[in-house]
Amino acid sequence: MVALVQTALSYVAPFLFVLLLVITVHEFGHFFAARLFGVAIERFSIGFGRAILSRRDRSGVEWRIGWIPIGGYVMFAGDENAASIPDQHDLAVMRSEIVAREGPGAERKYLPFKPIWQRAIVAAAGPAANFLLAISIFSILFMTIGEETVRPKVGDVVAGTPAAAAGFQPGDIITSANGRAVTDFGQLHRIVALRAGAEMTFTVERAGRLVELRATPARKEDGGELGIRSTRDPADYVRIRYGPVSAVGAGVRQTWDIISTTVEYLGRLVQGQESPKQLTSFIGIAQVSHMAVVEGARYEHGLKDQLVGVLVTVSSLIAFISVSIGFANLLPIPVLDGGHLLFYAYEAIARRPLSAGVQAVSYRVGLALLIGLMLFATTNDLQRIHVFRFLGGPFS
Repeated sequence: MVALVQTALSYVAPFLFVLLLVITVHEFGHFFAARLFGVAIERFSIGFGRAILSRRDRSGVEWRIGWIPIGGYVMFAGDENAASIPDQHDLAVMRSEIVAREGPGAERKYLPFKPIWQRAIVAAAGPAANFLLAISIFSILFMTIGEETVRPKVGDVVAGTPAAAAGFQPGDIITSANGRAVTDFGQLHRIVALRAGAEMTFTVERAGRLVELRATPARKEDGGELGIRSTRDPADYVRIRYGPVSAVGAGVRQTWDIISTTVEYLGRLVQGQESPKQLTSFIGIAQVSHMAVVEGARYEHGLKDQLVGVLVTVSSLIAFISVSIGFANLLPIPVLDGGHLLFYAYEAIARRPLSAGVQAVSYRVGLALLIGLMLFATTNDLQRIHVFRFLGGPFS
């Protein structure tokens, strides 16, 4: 029983820490931007449901921790519309109620009466905060731990794989893939992972001359695979430590790489060129969080070194998830920040808010789509950990 509790905690504790930190930063982005423009804020909550802890500061903001520790939100004063964007009729009613209650001019502190550009910044500030968190973490890691690069040199070619059929040979140095310059073996792996089933052109340096090879990566569970292994020569492994300025640049580059890879994956997914099996849910995040803690401590000796190892791996995971959540929230789905930005764009063009009826329908469709994606991603995670096989065992 004790072992079961310890195992559960090893999954739940890292997961909650990572998720709550990323979400708190996201909500602080909204909160900071709203405060900057003088928007009245009713509540800042980490977690949903009934409050475990709650207090109200001098400015009237209620700070609370909900008993369901997945998610969080900022509630702006007067925020009662499901999509948070009242239409013209709602605005007129809201204005008259505020003026009657607080006097003329009081409506200007409420979010719906702020200029469109200010409302758009408030909506975009959450994802922006996630990107800034990731850049900061990556920058600190590049300055302190550094970045290990592996020369894109072929160590081994696995027999019977696309690489073997294409003619790759040990010692080949891959200089480009589909016209994109390759400088690191990990970079090559990320490029190939998004090309399952699609023919690729590679340029390799072999015995002082350039050779062009064509190969179609095989489809594996985690993406495309060529069938080559990296070099094992220590001389091909280099650890680079950056100065403050170059570290920030590298942090921006790493963050952008995650975003561009995600966009590319989604594009190929829509075109039916990638499997949706890579989509993951909270279960997957919990599993990866657990693995980050285990891997961070595995190769270190002594408690101090193990803690440092865990800190590095968990920090990298936080940065990656922060980018992912920031990007996901920019998708033009009405429930998310991107949906608000879409509505604001319509308002800027049409010179009036979208009607409440259309917003309500869009909100329901967006919520249904989001729930459907989460259920699908959860099913993927359950299949990865063989839950269905386990449940089916007693009845088979």
